[in-house]
Amino acid sequence: MHLKKKIGCLHAHYSNIDYIEQAFQSFQDIELKHFVDPGLIHHVAKGTCDLSLKVKEQVEWIASCDVDAILITCTNYIALLQEDQLSLSIPMIKIDEPFFKTICEVTQPQIILFTNPATVDGTMERLYQYAKLHNKSINVQAQVIANTFELIMQGEKQAYNNAILQYFQEIMNDNLFISVAQLSMVEAAQQFENEFDMTIIHPLKSLVEFVKK
Repeated sequence: MHLKKKIGCLHAHYSNIDYIEQAFQSFQDIELKHFVDPGLIHHVAKGTCDLSLKVKEQVEWIASCDVDAILITCTNYIALLQEDQLSLSIPMIKIDEPFFKTICEVTQPQIILFTNPATVDGTMERLYQYAKLHNKSINVQAQVIANTFELIMQGEKQAYNNAILQYFQEIMNDNLFISVAQLSMVEAAQQFENEFDMTIIHPLKSLVEFVKK
Protein backbone atom coordinates (compact mmCIF):
# COMPACT_ATOMS: atom_id res chain seq x y z
CA MET A 1 0.00 0.00 0.00
CA HIS A 2 1.38 3.37 -1.04
CA LEU A 3 1.45 5.80 1.88
CA LYS A 4 0.56 9.40 1.27
CA LYS A 5 3.02 12.14 2.12
CA LYS A 6 1.63 14.40 4.84
CA ILE A 7 2.20 18.14 4.57
CA GLY A 8 1.46 20.39 7.53
CA CYS A 9 0.24 23.78 6.30
CA LEU A 10 0.62 26.86 8.49
CA HIS A 11 -1.86 29.63 7.64
CA ALA A 12 -2.55 33.08 9.04
CA HIS A 13 -6.24 32.92 8.07
CA TYR A 14 -8.83 30.19 7.51
CA SER A 15 -9.62 31.45 4.00
CA ASN A 16 -6.23 30.17 2.81
CA ILE A 17 -7.19 26.53 3.39
CA ASP A 18 -9.43 26.36 0.31
CA TYR A 19 -6.70 27.79 -1.92
CA ILE A 20 -4.15 25.20 -0.82
CA GLU A 21 -6.67 22.37 -1.10
CA GLN A 22 -7.40 23.56 -4.65
CA ALA A 23 -3.70 23.65 -5.51
CA PHE A 24 -3.06 20.11 -4.29
CA GLN A 25 -6.26 18.40 -5.43
CA SER A 26 -4.52 16.75 -8.38
CA PHE A 27 -1.77 15.26 -6.19
CA GLN A 28 -3.22 11.95 -5.08
CA ASP A 29 -0.18 11.01 -3.02
CA ILE A 30 -0.33 14.06 -0.74
CA GLU A 31 -2.43 14.57 2.39
CA LEU A 32 -2.77 18.05 3.88
CA LYS A 33 -3.05 18.95 7.56
CA HIS A 34 -4.00 22.57 8.25
CA PHE A 35 -2.94 24.74 11.18
CA VAL A 36 -4.33 28.28 11.49
CA ASP A 37 -3.52 31.23 13.75
CA PRO A 38 -5.10 34.55 12.68
CA GLY A 39 -3.77 36.22 15.81
CA LEU A 40 -0.30 36.72 14.36
CA ILE A 41 -1.60 39.16 11.73
CA HIS A 42 -3.08 41.38 14.45
CA HIS A 43 0.16 41.36 16.43
CA VAL A 44 2.24 42.18 13.34
CA ALA A 45 -0.02 45.17 12.68
CA LYS A 46 0.36 46.27 16.32
CA GLY A 47 4.14 45.99 16.13
CA THR A 48 4.37 43.37 18.87
CA CYS A 49 7.95 42.35 19.62
CA ASP A 50 9.49 38.85 19.68
CA LEU A 51 6.96 37.31 17.29
CA SER A 52 9.70 35.13 15.80
CA LEU A 53 9.59 32.99 18.95
CA LYS A 54 5.86 32.40 18.44
CA VAL A 55 6.43 31.33 14.82
CA LYS A 56 9.28 29.04 15.91
CA GLU A 57 6.96 27.34 18.42
CA GLN A 58 4.22 26.92 15.81
CA VAL A 59 6.56 25.40 13.23
CA GLU A 60 8.09 22.98 15.71
CA TRP A 61 4.61 22.04 16.99
CA ILE A 62 3.52 21.18 13.45
CA ALA A 63 6.72 19.18 12.90
CA SER A 64 5.80 17.06 15.94
CA CYS A 65 2.46 16.08 14.37
CA ASP A 66 3.83 13.28 12.15
CA VAL A 67 4.10 15.30 8.95
CA ASP A 68 6.67 14.76 6.19
CA ALA A 69 7.04 18.46 5.29
CA ILE A 70 5.79 21.89 6.33
CA LEU A 71 4.28 24.47 4.00
CA ILE A 72 4.11 28.06 5.26
CA THR A 73 1.53 30.10 3.34
CA CYS A 74 1.83 33.46 5.09
CA THR A 75 4.60 35.86 4.11
CA ASN A 76 4.53 37.41 7.57
CA TYR A 77 5.28 34.03 9.12
CA ILE A 78 8.10 33.47 6.63
CA ALA A 79 9.61 36.92 7.24
CA LEU A 80 9.62 36.28 10.99
CA LEU A 81 11.27 32.87 10.75
CA GLN A 82 14.76 32.55 12.15
CA GLU A 83 15.82 29.25 10.65
CA ASP A 84 19.08 29.10 12.57
CA GLN A 85 16.96 28.68 15.72
CA LEU A 86 14.90 25.82 14.29
CA SER A 87 15.73 22.16 14.73
CA LEU A 88 13.77 20.45 11.96
CA SER A 89 14.42 17.06 10.38
CA ILE A 90 11.81 17.58 7.63
CA PRO A 91 11.70 19.93 4.60
CA MET A 92 10.05 23.35 4.90
CA ILE A 93 8.38 24.93 1.86
CA LYS A 94 8.00 28.71 1.89
CA ILE A 95 5.23 29.72 -0.48
CA ASP A 96 6.89 32.98 -1.45
CA GLU A 97 10.08 31.44 -2.89
CA PRO A 98 8.48 29.84 -6.01
CA PHE A 99 6.54 33.13 -6.34
CA PHE A 100 9.76 35.16 -6.21
CA LYS A 101 11.35 32.87 -8.79
CA THR A 102 8.51 33.59 -11.21
CA ILE A 103 8.70 37.34 -10.59
CA CYS A 104 12.45 37.32 -11.22
CA GLU A 105 11.88 35.73 -14.64
CA VAL A 106 9.87 38.76 -15.80
CA THR A 107 11.99 41.40 -17.54
CA GLN A 108 9.39 44.14 -17.99
CA PRO A 109 8.26 46.61 -15.29
CA GLN A 110 6.06 44.99 -12.66
CA ILE A 111 3.64 45.92 -9.91
CA ILE A 112 3.04 43.67 -6.91
CA LEU A 113 -0.31 44.26 -5.25
CA PHE A 114 -1.14 43.77 -1.57
CA THR A 115 -4.26 44.28 0.50
CA ASN A 116 -2.56 43.88 3.88
CA PRO A 117 -0.14 46.79 4.52
CA ALA A 118 1.59 44.82 7.29
CA THR A 119 2.76 42.25 4.74
CA VAL A 120 4.50 44.63 2.34
CA ASP A 121 7.85 45.35 4.01
CA GLY A 122 8.67 41.75 4.92
CA THR A 123 7.68 40.43 1.50
CA MET A 124 9.58 43.05 -0.49
CA GLU A 125 12.68 42.69 1.65
CA ARG A 126 12.68 38.94 1.01
CA LEU A 127 12.05 39.48 -2.71
CA TYR A 128 15.06 41.77 -3.06
CA GLN A 129 17.18 39.33 -1.06
CA TYR A 130 16.07 36.49 -3.34
CA ALA A 131 16.80 38.51 -6.48
CA LYS A 132 20.26 39.46 -5.21
CA LEU A 133 21.06 35.88 -4.21
CA HIS A 134 20.13 34.64 -7.68
CA ASN A 135 21.76 37.56 -9.54
CA LYS A 136 18.46 38.80 -10.94
CA SER A 137 17.64 42.40 -11.85
CA ILE A 138 13.97 43.31 -11.32
CA ASN A 139 11.97 46.46 -11.99
CA VAL A 140 9.16 46.20 -9.47
CA GLN A 141 6.99 48.45 -7.34
CA ALA A 142 4.69 47.49 -4.46
CA GLN A 143 1.23 48.93 -4.03
CA VAL A 144 -1.48 48.40 -1.43
CA ILE A 145 -5.16 48.27 -2.41
CA ALA A 146 -6.36 50.42 0.48
CA ASN A 147 -9.23 49.59 2.81
CA THR A 148 -9.77 46.06 1.51
CA PHE A 149 -8.00 43.69 3.91
CA GLU A 150 -10.58 44.38 6.61
CA LEU A 151 -13.23 42.88 4.34
CA ILE A 152 -11.64 39.43 4.15
CA MET A 153 -10.87 39.46 7.88
CA GLN A 154 -14.59 40.12 8.48
CA GLY A 155 -15.61 37.30 6.18
CA GLU A 156 -16.89 39.57 3.39
CA LYS A 157 -15.17 37.61 0.63
CA GLN A 158 -17.28 38.79 -2.30
CA ALA A 159 -16.83 42.46 -1.43
CA TYR A 160 -13.10 41.80 -1.02
CA ASN A 161 -12.83 40.15 -4.44
CA ASN A 162 -14.86 42.93 -6.07
CA ALA A 163 -12.53 45.59 -4.67
CA ILE A 164 -9.49 43.76 -6.07
CA LEU A 165 -11.15 43.24 -9.47
CA GLN A 166 -11.99 46.93 -9.68
CA TYR A 167 -8.37 47.82 -8.94
CA PHE A 168 -7.14 45.43 -11.64
CA GLN A 169 -9.34 47.21 -14.17
CA GLU A 170 -8.03 50.61 -13.08
CA ILE A 171 -4.40 49.66 -13.74
CA MET A 172 -4.70 47.14 -16.57
CA ASN A 173 -3.68 49.71 -19.20
CA ASP A 174 -0.56 50.92 -17.36
CA ASN A 175 1.74 48.51 -19.24
CA LEU A 176 2.84 46.85 -16.01
CA PHE A 177 3.05 43.12 -15.38
CA ILE A 178 0.72 42.46 -12.44
CA SER A 179 1.37 40.16 -9.48
CA VAL A 180 -0.61 39.62 -6.29
CA ALA A 181 1.33 38.70 -3.18
CA GLN A 182 -1.34 37.18 -0.93
CA LEU A 183 -3.25 33.91 -1.21
CA SER A 184 -6.47 35.72 -0.34
CA MET A 185 -6.14 37.63 -3.64
CA VAL A 186 -5.87 34.53 -5.84
CA GLU A 187 -9.58 34.06 -6.53
CA ALA A 188 -9.94 37.60 -7.85
CA ALA A 189 -6.76 37.17 -9.91
CA GLN A 190 -8.06 33.97 -11.49
CA GLN A 191 -11.41 35.59 -12.28
CA PHE A 192 -9.70 38.59 -13.88
CA GLU A 193 -7.45 36.31 -15.97
CA ASN A 194 -10.50 34.45 -17.28
CA GLU A 195 -12.46 37.61 -18.09
CA PHE A 196 -9.70 39.69 -19.67
CA ASP A 197 -7.24 37.07 -20.92
CA MET A 198 -4.39 38.66 -18.98
CA THR A 199 -1.75 36.81 -16.99
CA ILE A 200 -1.43 37.63 -13.29
CA ILE A 201 1.34 36.06 -11.23
CA HIS A 202 0.17 34.72 -7.89
CA PRO A 203 1.67 32.43 -5.21
CA LEU A 204 -0.71 29.52 -5.85
CA LYS A 205 0.21 29.21 -9.51
CA SER A 206 3.93 29.26 -8.70
CA LEU A 207 3.47 26.74 -5.88
CA VAL A 208 1.71 24.21 -8.12
CA GLU A 209 4.53 24.41 -10.67
CA PHE A 210 7.09 23.96 -7.88
CA VAL A 211 5.34 20.88 -6.47
CA LYS A 212 4.99 19.33 -9.95
CA LYS A 213 8.75 19.57 -10.43
